[in-house]
Amino acid sequence: MSTEERWLKTSEAAYHLGVSQWYLKQCRDCYEDGFLKEREHYILGASRTAAIRWNISAILDTLHNRGKLIRAGEQALKEAKKGN
Repeated sequence: MSTEERWLKTSEAAYHLGVSQWYLKQCRDCYEDGFLKEREHYILGASRTAAIRWNISAILDTLHNRGKLIRAGEQALKEAKKGN
């Protein structure tokens, strides 16, 4: 898959990202812990039942950065525990 912007429906996006459709939807900023931003990572359809479209390249970057932050936080905790 190239790094160009690709806007896919939920089922296709989840497949390409290697996550469940449920997880992808729960990551939207309209939920408490959501980190995917409307218009940057996803766009809503014209009706309530229209498919949500997802920006695959932007989401991959965000997931990567989030993973790096989590790992850095875990490492910092591990080092702080060694200091005690």
